[in-house]
Amino acid sequence: MTKRTRSLIQAHQQTLINQLREVTGTTDVQLLQQALQVSNGDLAEAVAFLTEKNAKVPQQDETTYYQTSQVASDRYISVGSQADTNVIDLTGDDKDDLQRAIALSLEESNRAFRETGITDEEQAISRVLEASIAENKASLKRTHTEVWSDSPNPHDRKRIDSCPVGLKNVGNTCWFSAVIQSLFNLLEFQRLVLNYSPPARVHDLPRNQKEHRNLPFMQELRNLFSLMVGSKRKYVDPSRAVEILKDAFKSSESQQQDVSEFTHKLLDWLEDAFQMKAEEDREGEKPKNPMVELFYGRFLAVGVLEGKKFENTEMFGQYPLQVNGFKDLHECLEAAMIEGEIESLHSAENSARSGQEHWFTELPPVLTFELSRFEFNQALGRPEKIHNKLEFPSMLYMDRYMDRNREITRIKREEIRRLKEHLTLLQQRLERYLSYGSGPKRFPLADVLQYAMEFASSKPVCTSPVEDIDSSAPPGGTTGQQLPPPSSGPASGPTTAPTAAQQQRVPIHKPFTQSRLPPDLPMHPAPRHITEEELRVLEGCLHRWRSEVENDTRDLQGSITRIHRTIELMYSDKSMMQVPYRLHAVLVHEGQANAGHYWAYIYDPHQRCWMKYNDISVTKSSWEELVRDSFGGYRNASAYCLMYINDKKPFLIEEEFDKETGQILSGMDKLPADLKLYVKEDNELFDKEIEEWDILQARKAQQEKLALATAAAAADPEYMEQPSPTNDSKHLQEDTERAISRAAAEQEERSPEVQVKVAIPNVGTFVIESEEGGYDDEAMMTPNMQGIIMAIGKSSCVYEKNGPEAAFFKAIKLEYARLLRFAQEDTSPENDYRLQHIIVYFIQNQAPRKILERTLLTQFADRNLAFDERCKSIMNVARAKLDLIKPEEVNMDEYEMWHQDYRNFRETTVFMTTGLELFQKANYVEALMYLIYSYQYNKELLSKGLYRGHDEELLGHYRRECLLKLNEQAAAMFESGEEPDVSTGLGIMNELVVPCIPLLLAHDIEGDLLAVEDMRNRWCSYLGQEMESNLQEKLTDFLPKLLDCSTEIKSFHDPPKLPAYSTLELCERFSRIMSALGRVHADGR
Repeated sequence: MTKRTRSLIQAHQQTLINQLREVTGTTDVQLLQQALQVSNGDLAEAVAFLTEKNAKVPQQDETTYYQTSQVASDRYISVGSQADTNVIDLTGDDKDDLQRAIALSLEESNRAFRETGITDEEQAISRVLEASIAENKASLKRTHTEVWSDSPNPHDRKRIDSCPVGLKNVGNTCWFSAVIQSLFNLLEFQRLVLNYSPPARVHDLPRNQKEHRNLPFMQELRNLFSLMVGSKRKYVDPSRAVEILKDAFKSSESQQQDVSEFTHKLLDWLEDAFQMKAEEDREGEKPKNPMVELFYGRFLAVGVLEGKKFENTEMFGQYPLQVNGFKDLHECLEAAMIEGEIESLHSAENSARSGQEHWFTELPPVLTFELSRFEFNQALGRPEKIHNKLEFPSMLYMDRYMDRNREITRIKREEIRRLKEHLTLLQQRLERYLSYGSGPKRFPLADVLQYAMEFASSKPVCTSPVEDIDSSAPPGGTTGQQLPPPSSGPASGPTTAPTAAQQQRVPIHKPFTQSRLPPDLPMHPAPRHITEEELRVLEGCLHRWRSEVENDTRDLQGSITRIHRTIELMYSDKSMMQVPYRLHAVLVHEGQANAGHYWAYIYDPHQRCWMKYNDISVTKSSWEELVRDSFGGYRNASAYCLMYINDKKPFLIEEEFDKETGQILSGMDKLPADLKLYVKEDNELFDKEIEEWDILQARKAQQEKLALATAAAAADPEYMEQPSPTNDSKHLQEDTERAISRAAAEQEERSPEVQVKVAIPNVGTFVIESEEGGYDDEAMMTPNMQGIIMAIGKSSCVYEKNGPEAAFFKAIKLEYARLLRFAQEDTSPENDYRLQHIIVYFIQNQAPRKILERTLLTQFADRNLAFDERCKSIMNVARAKLDLIKPEEVNMDEYEMWHQDYRNFRETTVFMTTGLELFQKANYVEALMYLIYSYQYNKELLSKGLYRGHDEELLGHYRRECLLKLNEQAAAMFESGEEPDVSTGLGIMNELVVPCIPLLLAHDIEGDLLAVEDMRNRWCSYLGQEMESNLQEKLTDFLPKLLDCSTEIKSFHDPPKLPAYSTLELCERFSRIMSALGRVHADGR
């Protein structure tokens, strides 16, 4: 086994120990080693063993426990991914047990490594990658309402100018995007990846497992980087790179990925790939690996073990820092650089104490800190995120941690220690002034003296505190019978009985809302027995004492401020500001220990601004937004990884220049020849997609235009172009006559006719000779029937001259022309002719002509037209025409499909109208389901054609606003702290809002994404606030549901039942609500 392999394996063992220590809170190294031995190196089982042994928490089901604890168990990577010497653990007592445990773990790891060439840690990562790929593949099988998908319009996915390119989330891979974007924006790293070429010998046959894994991954990473440089797309798909990572390992288990672990393993693979190239390029010499030179540094471990001093040099990549208990990054670093008790390091005598210091001997150009923000809650038996605030600077000076400044730093640390001891004493003294008293409630001493002066100076208003106060009256009231003063004599006056009005209006005392004292009480208690001399002496003493206390308090506060300032400036001299590191990227995690989302803030030195990289979204940001999202303490988001770069090495972020022209290389000019071709081909495919889309849209627009123009030119249905009955063959004419006679006979055989007088809007008043019970007044009032009656009225002359069949042709021609005109008109939203006439809906959506003909014939054949002889005759002609249509002439399945689509359109309209009406009335709970289903059904309609449904943006806006209103209501209920309100508020969130969030995330709509972020931010803001333990527990249980980034719909309400509306009523309600919405938007509300 090589020295480097041993170091890596030892570092891996130390990593497992560190992870167990952080996750479970156990500091006993012997117990940690025992847990690893019992679990055979399985971290989840080791955590379960420790929590069961130490915390005595109830044993969880194995599957459930894995899902909750395994997430956080592999979040901690220790210093020493590469080590020149063994890592020495100074916290254990029994070295034999420690060695036996390490040997056992090494044996297991070595056996697995020999068999597969893959370490246990790498196999663990493979499970995560497989989960991501599986999620991505599974998403392809979901309906379009359940998962995020690309916009069908490629113009929406087109890159604008030279804006940075985003990365598509291909299934819980936001961690991948955050890390890759942070590394890609290190231009030196970008150049190394883009210009990487595999060793010549591997073109024939890779010789081992690592080459089989690393080289294809390197090629896919090059391809991905090249697309991020030169693609015409707004975002690109990293699936192939993730697929390579997944294919490298085989595992059926899955877990959530972690940014720091992925970065650690990614750099390890890149290091291996560049090492192969370096060995080939520099045969016979010690090769230099650019990944090692870029990301790895060295520190010197100086310590004492059982009284014996030692020094060891170790390599490190990502440097882990604890967050809990520290306020800023320097405090974290100071704590990480010192382990154990180190007093013996600076004394002549060697005691039995053990401890060590770390001193950096060589810092990497890219310095990465992992912030450990997860710990295991033994009481709850699950990992929890640490939300504490931790500040970090944009410029970090590392001089105080360098080995060359060891002596001066020790002097300054000793001075700081002395100052902090003095500071502690001063703060304790100040606390005695600010919290004075011996009871549970304490007050500032200056205030106590002030209150005493106010009491002494007050003038008494009576001889007794209960004098002139009726004990039967409520606080602040004057009603009720007066009690006499305590004396043996009779009452001073007669008692007045309360009036009826006084009895009815008894003031209610509200202790939490009533801010003013009742008017009949003195403002302050007052001394009843005090002489002028006593008062003068007492006031003089109190004034003097208060002045002394205030002076002492100011002196203490001034001294504390000066010490704080001295500590802050301890390292501000020029000699300790020679190693500047500028903040390059911040990787942020939002959520809880077992669920969340990652994104990155990356500094753009050319635009001199921060950019936010959130999967496909890349936007300009600010330091203020970064602070809000990254420091923690404010909401449920905080920095998880900090990437600093050496400010004295500008090559890390400098653009490359053309050697001949001296011009900055940008875009495709940065790429080597093979990648230029790759990007060019992808851009051509995208250009072709845009071209095909434009052609398709132009063709659709042309077809719609031609269809309307043709229809307008024809203005007649097909059956109008048929020859009149006088030119028909004798056989056809006889068939028509028989059909008309049969229809007329059927009408005559019905019940006796009665006369009904009907007034139809826009038509007139008719005396209808209709069979008893056969007249449907609701049908007669529909816009369809009104149009038909008007058309028949206009054809009366033709009826008188040429008979009913000629009048039928005239009437149906007039009605079709009228409906065609409606279909071509541009109308306001509140006047939608599609709701009034099914034919308008069919014309606008280019229904087949046979469907139009049969539908129009069916309307003219309506039995409700039999209210006079003329209409009855034309109705009979229409029925005869229907009878003559042969089955093969009209596809009845297609006919029924079009009519079902129209019924769906009407149903969607009812959902929409009802939801908007309820929203206008602020009944958001009931409105939500109507708006949700109207949006979903409308989207399905619009997928078939532009005029199949309603305005999607309008429905999306009110769906979104309704969810935001409900979120506000629920949050206000939660803030009240009252148990019924809290339960109701969380019920609204769990039953209504949370199930709808996947619908907002399913499509890349900016307004919906912002609404989800606003809702989450509102609830996450409670994390830093003081609240009752039961509220905290409910919030902790609720937040993972709210922060779940999955777009899969897990549960949903059934659609609400719809009321039945006539066409006229539906049109009126639709017009009314659309007009109201138009006024609201016009007023700017």
